[in-house]
Amino acid sequence: MFLSVCARLSGESRARRLAALRLVGLSIKDTVRVNAGESVATAVAGSVLGLLAYLASNEVMARVGLPGLQWYPADGRPTWSTVAVCLVGSPALAWVVGLFSARQAALSPIAVRRTTGRRPTWRFGALLLVPGLGVIGGYCVMSVLGKDPSGGSASSTLVPCAVLLTGAGLVLGLTPVTAWIARRLAGASKSLPLTLAMRRAEVDPGSSMRVVTGLVLLVFGASLTQGVLIELDQVSRRDSPLQEYQVDLAKISPSQQRRLERLPGVRAHLRSYSSWTPPGDAYVAGLEMIVGTCEQIAATTISVRGCTEGKAMRLRGGNPPSAYDPKPGERFPFALRNGRKAVFTVPEASAELHSYQPSVLQSDSLLVPPSAVPAGMAAAGSLTLVSKADTETVRAVLDGIGAVAPTVEVDAVGIAIEALAQLAVIRSLLVVGMVLGLAVGVAAFVVSVTDRALERRGQVAALGLLGARAGTLRVVQVVQVVVPLAVGLGGAVVAGWLAESSYLITGGGAVHWDWAGLPVLVASALGVLVVAGMASVPTVRRHVDPEHIRRD
Repeated sequence: MFLSVCARLSGESRARRLAALRLVGLSIKDTVRVNAGESVATAVAGSVLGLLAYLASNEVMARVGLPGLQWYPADGRPTWSTVAVCLVGSPALAWVVGLFSARQAALSPIAVRRTTGRRPTWRFGALLLVPGLGVIGGYCVMSVLGKDPSGGSASSTLVPCAVLLTGAGLVLGLTPVTAWIARRLAGASKSLPLTLAMRRAEVDPGSSMRVVTGLVLLVFGASLTQGVLIELDQVSRRDSPLQEYQVDLAKISPSQQRRLERLPGVRAHLRSYSSWTPPGDAYVAGLEMIVGTCEQIAATTISVRGCTEGKAMRLRGGNPPSAYDPKPGERFPFALRNGRKAVFTVPEASAELHSYQPSVLQSDSLLVPPSAVPAGMAAAGSLTLVSKADTETVRAVLDGIGAVAPTVEVDAVGIAIEALAQLAVIRSLLVVGMVLGLAVGVAAFVVSVTDRALERRGQVAALGLLGARAGTLRVVQVVQVVVPLAVGLGGAVVAGWLAESSYLITGGGAVHWDWAGLPVLVASALGVLVVAGMASVPTVRRHVDPEHIRRD
């Protein structure tokens, strides 16, 4: 799309030049080839420069890295097949686009030279927004009314179709909507600059749409991308405010255990052991023993009542026992390092426990103070570290565990560590892609604005000869650039946010409305408007050059 837009820049001035070649005797085939050859020459130079720029940036970025993503410079270097696609594919596409973009000048050169009236725009493109926004808005209304439309095969089919229809409606409906708004503003305005700008947009609404479409689709896609990131974030983390990490005590040394317990962000630590069962006997009831203090238990759970420091207690709670409900007086053996057994008796005393789930703390467990546990059990269970569940703390604790014990396996209870790493990589790549796309889109829009200003030099010079001041002409230029872009970006922000909300609503997650991401989209759209408006100011000069209105 970007290559097609770039190949069609300077369309009016190039079409008049090609039409002149056709009128002086050049054949249709040769005229088309001239245009295609110019596009190919530019595409070849651009492909070489782009490839060299990428190779240089890869060497730098590989050493700097992205958040959550590191790679070696050799991994980012393109293969020879990729180089061939870049150096051959782009000029080939430019050749095809150049052949088609010059056919009007080759077939009807007199009409091009006389600047005949333009074809009216297709007025029914915006009708695609009706079914698209209808489905998207329907799901949003259902969420506001308190109904849950998630699940089922209907939403998984309707929402993607509605998103596609909405995107197509934004592209095809942008030109007629802009022409309609321009006609209304021109009829109601009492300002000369606004009237001149809107009349130009009314007569030729498609001229400003060459690159506006790319920016509109970029903003619309950014909204959907934010919804995908929110869904991934909800899937990869647990809902409770605390996070537990289990490490096998047999895989770490005592010094490593002490260092893990003192990691920044760790608010509590516990040890857990399972009772010994005879080999091959799966029907013997077992007991889970938690080694810790009442203070550590309180820092790990929602609430705990009746816990006495320094005393063994049964942990009772509202959750049903996972395997076996031990009775007071029952005895359970636990294996020691020297091959012997340590026997613990279930006491009468109990503590009421209300814990987050999933958790190592279960209602059928036995809480034992550290002073009552033999030293030989240190390598026969697991160490549980507890921290806050926000993403930054979880990553910091996981990095700390990796620094202390690089080879140990960590079980992050309730979350997928691989998903956290993948989410960081996906987020970094999407942010880089959106930033690059926005930069390319804005640059292309600035080039398009400059190109259109050069095409209108004759009209600007004529207005100057009629007495229009340079300030008035600059305001006209800015308004006729900003208004179509504002219409497109405003529609993209609204439609994209509704599409994102419908995706989140039908996804069944806890977040339905992305209020935090909306200011980012609005700020991006306003930034694009400011850059486009500022870029259009220098295209109107102070002095009037009569050469620009000379008749050929």
